[in-house]
Amino acid sequence: MIQDCPGPARFFDTADGPVAYETMGAGPPLLLLHGFPQCRAMWARIAPALADAFTVVIADLRGYGQSHKPATMQAMSFRAMGSDMIALMTHLGHERFHLAGHDRGARVAHRMALDAPRRVRSLTVMDIVPTLHLLETLNHPVARAYYHWFFLAQPAPFPETMIGHDPDGFFERCLLGFGKAQLADFDDAVLQACRAAWRDPAAIRAMCNDYRAAIDVDMTDDARDRGRKVDCPALVLYGAEGAMARAMDVAETWRPCLSDMRAEAIDGGHFFPDQSPAATVEALRAFLVTA
Repeated sequence: MIQDCPGPARFFDTADGPVAYETMGAGPPLLLLHGFPQCRAMWARIAPALADAFTVVIADLRGYGQSHKPATMQAMSFRAMGSDMIALMTHLGHERFHLAGHDRGARVAHRMALDAPRRVRSLTVMDIVPTLHLLETLNHPVARAYYHWFFLAQPAPFPETMIGHDPDGFFERCLLGFGKAQLADFDDAVLQACRAAWRDPAAIRAMCNDYRAAIDVDMTDDARDRGRKVDCPALVLYGAEGAMARAMDVAETWRPCLSDMRAEAIDGGHFFPDQSPAATVEALRAFLVTA
């Protein structure tokens, strides 16, 4: 029987701190990584639907959900987040695994596929363009929709203090601000789990450091890997009515980065996994069974 999702967390102690995760199902391993400002609960309507064919692992990235909250900006880089996930999958006995991520989780997944290519069987990125491309080609429509990148990256404690006055107000606005969305699109249990997580001052600090690290650490890491391609099968999913799809040709931004790429638009905005879970499951399943 498949457990409810999100369910009670299990914890794995990495070298830097505990990571909260859940597993369900049987079959080839599949790791699902959430994005900002969510936690592993975002997969509540997707993970159980894939558990008939895959051993699904959902985990909270460091700084998010119930996982450890590093105090420094450097510790919130995509490479550091990915190291937790590699250690977790090793602990679970999954030497090679399918990997899918949404938003920040997709950026972590891309970094993992570059840093540990022998571990990643396939890569799915959801509603992002490559970090380096976004920051180097920034235009005013993207900056207006994704203003939070630069607000959160301001020096501490300015954004932490501002957000701390009304975390629900700020983060719920983020859920609604990146393309077609309304709060009714999000499962009540998922919203409750996210609210419980983002009200923690340590989580607010870590999320700010995530975005500081994107500019001060991750951009440099990506520049060093400019021109490198991920060689495993890759799927690019994006919200048909999201801010990224309106501002850019999402698939074309990925073509220089992925050797074997498929792309598909899903009905909805940036948070299409919450808005169109059945279509997301269908697209993932069709890709993963051939990857």
